Amino acid sequence: MSLLCVRVKKAKLQGPPDKFNTYVTLKVQNVKSTTVAVRGDQPCWEQDFMFEISRLDLGLIVEVWNKGLIWDTLVGTVWIALKAIRQSDEEGPGEWSTLEAEVVMKRDEICGTKNPTPHRILLDTRFELPFDIPEEEARYWTRKLEQINSLGDDEYSFQEEVQKKPLPSAASQCSFEDADSAVDDRDSDYRSETSNSIPPPYHTTAQPNASVHQFTVPSRLQQQGVLRDSCADSLQNYDVDYREHVAIRRYGSIDSIVSGRTDLESTSESSQMTSRQCSLESRHSLDLSDSPAGSSRYGSSCNVSQGSSHLSELDHSHESAHGSEQDDEHQERESNYSHHSLVSYHKDSQTWLKEQEEPRSKGEEEISETEGKHADHSTAKLPLELDKSKDVDAAAQVRYHGDNEPPPFSPARAHWIRAINKVRMQLQEGQDEADPSKPPWLKGGPAGGLYGIDSMPDLRKKKPIPLVSDLSLVQSRKAGITSAMATRTSLKDEELKSHVYKKTLQALIYPISCTTPHNFEVWTATTPTYCYECEGLLWGIARQGMRCAECGVKCHEKCQDLLNADCLQRAAEKSSKHGAEDRTQNFIMAMKDRMKIRERNKPEIFDLIRDVFCESKLTHAQQMKTVKQSVLDGTSKWSAKITITVVCAQGLQAKDKTGSSDPYVTVQVGKTKKRTKTIFGNLNPVWEEKFYFECHNSSDRIKVRVWDEDDDIKSRVKQRLKRESDDFLGQTIIEVRTLSGEMDVWYNLEKRTDKSAVSGAIRLQINVEIKGEEKVAPYHIQYTCLHENLFHHLTDVQGNGVVKIPDAKGDDAWKVYFDETAQEIVDEFAMRYGIESIYQAMTHFACLSSKYMCPGVPAVMSTLLANINAYYAHTTASTNVSASDRFAASNFGKERFVKLLDQLHNSLRIDLSMYRNNFPASSRERLQDLKSTVDLLTSITFFRMKVQELQSPPRASQVVKDCVKACLNSTYEYIFNNCHELYSREYQTDPNKNQDLPPEEQGPSIRNLDFWPKLITLIVSIIEEDKNSYTPVLNQFPQELAVGKISAEVMWSLFAQDMKYAMEEHEKHRLCKSADYMNLHFKVKWLYNEYVRDLPAFKGKVPEYPAWFEQFVMQWLDENEDVSLEFLHGALERDKKDGFQQTSEHALFSCSVVDVFTQLNQSFEIIKKLECPDPVIVAHYNRRFAKTIGKVLMQYADILSKSFQSYCSKEKLPCILMNNIQQLRVQLEKMFEAMGGKELDVEASDHLKELQVKLNNVLDELSAVFGNSFQTRIDECVKQMSDILCQVKGTGNVAANARNTVAQDADNVLRPLMDFLDGNLTLFATVCEKTVLKRVLKELWRVVMNTMEKLIVLPPLTDHTGTQLIFSAAKELGHLSKLKDHMVREETRSLTPKQCAVLDLALDTIKQYFHAGGNGLKKTFLEKSPDLQSLRYALSLYTQTTDTLIKTFVQTQTAQVHDGKGIRFTANEDVLPDKASGVDDPVGEVSIQIDLYTHPGTGEHKVTVKVVAANDLKWQTSGMFRPFVEITMIGPHQSDKKRKFTTKSKSNNWAPKYNETFHFILGNEDGPDAYELQVCVKDYCFAREDRVLGIAVMQLRDIADKGSCACWCPLGRRIHMDETGLTVLRILSQRTNDEVAKEFVKLKSESRSTEEGT
Repeated sequence: MSLLCVRVKKAKLQGPPDKFNTYVTLKVQNVKSTTVAVRGDQPCWEQDFMFEISRLDLGLIVEVWNKGLIWDTLVGTVWIALKAIRQSDEEGPGEWSTLEAEVVMKRDEICGTKNPTPHRILLDTRFELPFDIPEEEARYWTRKLEQINSLGDDEYSFQEEVQKKPLPSAASQCSFEDADSAVDDRDSDYRSETSNSIPPPYHTTAQPNASVHQFTVPSRLQQQGVLRDSCADSLQNYDVDYREHVAIRRYGSIDSIVSGRTDLESTSESSQMTSRQCSLESRHSLDLSDSPAGSSRYGSSCNVSQGSSHLSELDHSHESAHGSEQDDEHQERESNYSHHSLVSYHKDSQTWLKEQEEPRSKGEEEISETEGKHADHSTAKLPLELDKSKDVDAAAQVRYHGDNEPPPFSPARAHWIRAINKVRMQLQEGQDEADPSKPPWLKGGPAGGLYGIDSMPDLRKKKPIPLVSDLSLVQSRKAGITSAMATRTSLKDEELKSHVYKKTLQALIYPISCTTPHNFEVWTATTPTYCYECEGLLWGIARQGMRCAECGVKCHEKCQDLLNADCLQRAAEKSSKHGAEDRTQNFIMAMKDRMKIRERNKPEIFDLIRDVFCESKLTHAQQMKTVKQSVLDGTSKWSAKITITVVCAQGLQAKDKTGSSDPYVTVQVGKTKKRTKTIFGNLNPVWEEKFYFECHNSSDRIKVRVWDEDDDIKSRVKQRLKRESDDFLGQTIIEVRTLSGEMDVWYNLEKRTDKSAVSGAIRLQINVEIKGEEKVAPYHIQYTCLHENLFHHLTDVQGNGVVKIPDAKGDDAWKVYFDETAQEIVDEFAMRYGIESIYQAMTHFACLSSKYMCPGVPAVMSTLLANINAYYAHTTASTNVSASDRFAASNFGKERFVKLLDQLHNSLRIDLSMYRNNFPASSRERLQDLKSTVDLLTSITFFRMKVQELQSPPRASQVVKDCVKACLNSTYEYIFNNCHELYSREYQTDPNKNQDLPPEEQGPSIRNLDFWPKLITLIVSIIEEDKNSYTPVLNQFPQELAVGKISAEVMWSLFAQDMKYAMEEHEKHRLCKSADYMNLHFKVKWLYNEYVRDLPAFKGKVPEYPAWFEQFVMQWLDENEDVSLEFLHGALERDKKDGFQQTSEHALFSCSVVDVFTQLNQSFEIIKKLECPDPVIVAHYNRRFAKTIGKVLMQYADILSKSFQSYCSKEKLPCILMNNIQQLRVQLEKMFEAMGGKELDVEASDHLKELQVKLNNVLDELSAVFGNSFQTRIDECVKQMSDILCQVKGTGNVAANARNTVAQDADNVLRPLMDFLDGNLTLFATVCEKTVLKRVLKELWRVVMNTMEKLIVLPPLTDHTGTQLIFSAAKELGHLSKLKDHMVREETRSLTPKQCAVLDLALDTIKQYFHAGGNGLKKTFLEKSPDLQSLRYALSLYTQTTDTLIKTFVQTQTAQVHDGKGIRFTANEDVLPDKASGVDDPVGEVSIQIDLYTHPGTGEHKVTVKVVAANDLKWQTSGMFRPFVEITMIGPHQSDKKRKFTTKSKSNNWAPKYNETFHFILGNEDGPDAYELQVCVKDYCFAREDRVLGIAVMQLRDIADKGSCACWCPLGRRIHMDETGLTVLRILSQRTNDEVAKEFVKLKSESRSTEEGT
């Protein structure tokens, strides 16, 4: 691996400046990064990018794009071969490159560009070196190599072979799927791990996803010998320079660099295998050798996976500098980084790998016992590494020349070779001294808390893990950020540790916190005296200040608490200076006692220090002596050279009127005072001035004061009074004892008195060389070493990886980091050596970040960071320094802390993206940690916003929301893929039930639907858990983040996609029952309504799930129709068997109706319960269901109708059956309302309305059938009435006193009918529904009226003749003699006026009866009923004269022959009419000429008729045929006039010509419209009746307006008439004494005679 650094500087573009808004895209090895867009023709970006390169045969592609409104355009491309890029640690000036228009491709890869453009770009590209090494070290390694090279040549040939073996190249950084995502998702970089990204082209690993499969298998791992050190080896031996982590944020997640998995959350791109990944990868190939799937899933057990052969190419694998300790403090200082060393965790066995205890000798690096053990396994397991290292040595052999020559290659390469040789030596020595026993500090067991960062289970793996509440693998949780970030160098640096050990003992054996206090007394100065603390004059005449009786120090009263030098020490020093030896001895004895007491009272402190630094008791005892002595020596033998560089200050107070200051600095050590030059008018001055001091007193203090130079009268006067004329801007007083080595520190400026207005900070670089002490790290570095080692010891050595949270309360509880003993150690050290509390806090925060997943730690970190934020961000009113400037002045290191937070932020996101695992709902403790983790994330955001003052850092709520979504995506994928197994484990009631389905049936199937309800159950349990367990915990952003709601939304969205697709598949095959689909529909509906409907994203929208099921519901409705029909037949059969019993005394219908509708209602209930929210689909369902209702009800009605006739004879049954039909209508109406009533879909509504009409008609028909069934009985009653009526005598003009007799008669006449009706109607009233009753009454009314009309008002002549005779076929009517015979024999029967009056009254009584006081038929109906009107009309006709009746007949009967059609008119007989007569089947035609004349004076009408001829006569006869024409005038007032004429007969002529004229005289009483001519053609017969051939009727009204015309009349077989005509005819037929009436009846009764031979 090589780290490619690219700085995109600027460009020169040809064209107008406003045309360009450009950005640069860098592409290398499938990774793409993009700069910001900059406007103008000379854009300047100055942006850095880093890429990890594994193939040097590729090139870097630089594209410049111009941003457009819709799309971006390419300005040009540069291709730089990677081999041509220089190696350097320094940024260079860069090179100008010409942009070219086209790229040159070779084997699908870009290998160059062509067609230059006028645009140019300035780029600086370099490969970063691993690290620099001093020249002497390079020489040392050169010598070392020479020695190794003298090993025999026989090895060399073997190595050459090995050299030829190809190496697996590392996975590329991104997949092709989303090349932009590395840029776009820079902060919000997680995707669902289910994203099926295309595997990258260079990926050679055998497993699909490098370390997603790391489940906890502690028991198994610990059984293996392999575990002991092999994996630890691969982790431990990679010491990675922190610089490569610059790349981390570019790639999106720590994880992608740390753990080697295809970055689950970050960017669906498989991340590159860096050296750290190698460790985890090789662990896979080593540890999992005994897993059943080992060989196939992880590659064979002894296979070295892709990362473990990093010692591959000299040029670009600089990161594999195995185990090279950075002992030289030069390196330490350069990196300014305290936690990038080799701490490494083994995820499964809570292992802390640390260096051996013995300190190393300076010049030579020994191989530790531990590493030797590692090497034992490495030889067995990593043959490739061994070969490679030999291989490289061999290569190097050729190139070294001699001991004293400098190496012929760069320091970088020498350093790299040094790393290889170290590994090599480890391997060799390890073979000799390997010890298979476990090192004592490798503690296994599940109780610890050190885990790898990537413990999310692979959701594609079939091995299930517990779901929902127990979906956690707390055992396999990681504890912290990983070695890459929070590694702690000091754990390895034995030299530094040794020094810190001594310094810690020194600080604690005679601690500042309990040194002897000064014995102050009020004191009067006799000469001008200055305060030791603030250097101000002790003012006043007497009692000016305080003086210590013991050591004589003088100060202001207000300053006495600030004075912190130890009185005893000071007194000892003072007396020794003055030569008072005895006094000095006394003091020294007192101090010795103090130290003894200290050692006796607090042995635990010193034991802890000894344990932390792993010192033996002997060494410890010696050190204690040395340290005590150094305390007693104090300053007497102490001297130091101090170099102080005043670098700069920031945020000073403005003291001048101009709103600025003219600052300078004075620095005083002891009595020596120096000052800098003045910087005029600047509140952030830079001096860069260096001063040298010698100091002989360790209790001395460096006083650094900042002043504002004034040069005016006021200040000169001030100078006379005080020793200072200038304004005070602030001071910092530094104890000399707190100085160590080289320091570059910012100090906050403090007040001198309460009145001082002070702000800002000053930066000093201080270099201390203490006599007799070697040059060591600054105290801040030493403090870090102490804190980290203490933390490591307490957490990992004592606590088995569990962080012990101290129990502290109060405002300063956050400053308590450890339990009492350890806390005292760090506090005393800090106090003694001037470490500010904020530095302590930040150091502890860095330590905790390596354990941030341990229980309780997130809460502590959150509080710590909140206080760190407060420290920097909550600036006071008196200061004008921005938070970011204050933070920049942090001694912890701005970059270092920001990087720590960035990496922590990424790790937190990754953990939150798996919150269900990492923070299981079943553990309240972990849920509290989850809350704290989110608080910590919020604190980081606050830090970025308020302290770093970034413009818009990603909002914590959004980050958490994205994490939650990512977790839910993966959870869904997991439960989807393991649905059957999870369900049977969580919800199976019977544990013995064999649940092993074949694998192919565990997922969704088209053969059944079992999968989906299980999945829904699991989804609900997830949502419920989120709602009930996680929502209350993650309540920091109530408006933006409700986990339950997000859970429901994500789950539903994913479920909807799968469900929709599955239903489409099912629709094609339909292998399941429709009921199953319906049940599933209900479950999906419930899920939606319960959890999804009210979510903001779905509120008010029509969901799409009903559409998935529409076809299946339709199928169910189709099937349901058949079921309903079957059910109907069954119900009717049962009802029939029971004899159609009423269901209850109140219900008038039988049970079949109830049954049919119960079934229909149940079906509809099911549809209704679907609660389909899509109105269109509901309409479809309703239409389909309406058809079912129609079919069922009509079938019911049909069945009843067919058998109804047979039930009419029963008493109640017909009523019950009609009630059934009526009940169908009632229930249908209810159903119509239930289905939506007026809101119902138009088509369905129309269907149901139509059905109502049909049922209504059925009821009408049944009523009619039922009514007609009473016909015979009513006939009898009416005949009796008729007989009674005949006996009524008397005239029509009834006297007033005779009215009663009429009423009496009416009652008598009605009695037979009333007896019949009374019985029946009472029954109907109780048995029939009201509607049915009315129909029955109507039918009875109709029958009664019609029967009375026929039998009383218009009776037949006899049973055999009468109406039948008049209107029967021609055969009977032909025998007129018979008719005459009857008429003569029968007594004439005609109603008298009195009988009419009686009948009239009787009708009123019947009407009242049917009305039944409003309970029966309505009066209006009765009045208007056509039957009553017909009867009344007939009665009324009885009282009219024959003339009136004839006139009525003529005027009403206009269609007597051929429906009144067929008569044609012409002007005269010579003009023939058109051919067609338009009449069916005429029996001939008569041609007559008619002239109508009206006398102008009298108004009499005269009609002249000329019978011209007859044509086309149709007649068959065997004898003589002698046709003649008979012509009769019919109308009123004809009794005294000639009414009939006949022509002569013509023999055997079927078209006879007559030309005979006849005259009819009509009176003047009526107009021509009251008359008609009846023309009859007859065959003359002698001695018997003439036979009728045909008849024609000619209405005079048709020719009244013509006056004169020729008529061509077709002949018909008989006369046709309507009811009125019949009634008239029947009444006239009873007037046997009236000649005109008799003749009229005879005329109208005639019809064609039977022909011979038919």
